[in-house]
Formats: sequence, structure tokens, C-alpha cells
Amino acid sequence: MLTLDDVTVSKGTFQLRANLQVAPGLTAVIGPSGGGKSTLLASIAGFESAVTGRVIWDGDDLSCKEPGQRPVTMLFQDHNLFPHLTIAQNVGLALAPRLKLSVKQSAQVDAVLTDVGLPGLGGRKPAALSGGQIGRAALARCLLSDRPVVLLDEAFAALGPALRAEMLTLVRDRMAQQGRTVIMVTHDPNDARSFADQVLFVAEGVAHPPQKAAAFFDDPSPAAQSYLG
Repeated sequence: MLTLDDVTVSKGTFQLRANLQVAPGLTAVIGPSGGGKSTLLASIAGFESAVTGRVIWDGDDLSCKEPGQRPVTMLFQDHNLFPHLTIAQNVGLALAPRLKLSVKQSAQVDAVLTDVGLPGLGGRKPAALSGGQIGRAALARCLLSDRPVVLLDEAFAALGPALRAEMLTLVRDRMAQQGRTVIMVTHDPNDARSFADQVLFVAEGVAHPPQKAAAFFDDPSPAAQSYLG
């Protein structure tokens, strides 16, 4: 279980507050722009330090740990692929940070690239791919990571509806249903309604505790109703 225990994060004049728990499965984070969604993910990953409170994973206080020491993998909006590495090498970092992959690991990289619709493109550099292909390559790296908490910050915004649905199905089937805690920021409530187990609403600097997706959409709070329209 991921717990944000009375966490407060400050960025200039903006402040985010969160006192909640996130269970395993796929949790969609939705809310108006500027409300604090990306700040929430950054605080879990360790890129933003909490002024007060603690970030706890299964009883382990992560608050003083650097991002690389946390059981978290994060897919940013810009996807963070290394331009000097091939797509296969970028994906292989999830298995071998020094890129000394075994034959079995290389086969895993090839298989996951096929899963995300990039068969045969492992030898290309990121600059040779489209924005949507880069996003899929970054997702492939997350799929191979063994860290239990996965953070997706609008990772599929550049994809069309059909391909986005395909990638969300992969995330649900390959991560969430296998017991990982996946937290996904999206600006499309339909993604949350169709794929998420839970919905976490963030607005005006407050991250509200997650609700079951059906309950959230069937009986939204006044603030959520204002956002959903």
C-alpha cells in the first residue's frame, strides 16, 4: 500500500496537500490544469520533497530517499529516452543498467517492443521515431521494470484514441492486474472511466483520497462535477 501521510509540497506560491492511500491496481489522477496532479506524482517519485508529512510504501518511509532508491518507476510527459542510445538499449536499461544484456534479456526486449507495436525498430535512435513511437518505447521500458510503483504522467497524450486504448489495456493487463500500483495522470475522464480501478481527484492544491471509479463517476462531488461538466 502506498500512503501519503499528511504530505505538503510547496512550489513557489503553490502548495499541494495529500493525506491518502493508494491500493494496488490502476488509479487515474484527474482534475483541472494547475491543480497539482504532476506535483503529486513528483512527490511520490522523490523529485519534489515534502515540506511536511511522509511518503510510505508498505511500511517503509521513503521521504528521505533519493528517486533512484525508491521502488518507483516514472514515465514523464517527455518520456526521457537517451538520444545517443538505440530504442532497444533504452528499453534494456530496465533490465541491465550497464546494458550488458543476456540472450534471454535481449529476447525480453524484443518481445516487449512487439507488444507496444514497435517490432523491428529496436536498432533505431529516438530521433528516427515519431512522438507516438517514442511514447510506446518509453512504456516498453516501464513494462520491463520490476519496481512495484509505476507513475505515468500523461504518457499517452500524443497517441490517437485507438492506440491510446491499446496502450492502456497493456498497462492494465501487464501491470495493474499483476499487483503493481499504477498511478496515471490523464486529462481524459473517459480513460479513467474505461480503464481505472480507482480515481484520485486533484484540484486547487488538494489531492483527495481515491474512490472506486464507478462510484466517482456515478456520484461526483460538487468540485468533481464542476470539472467533469
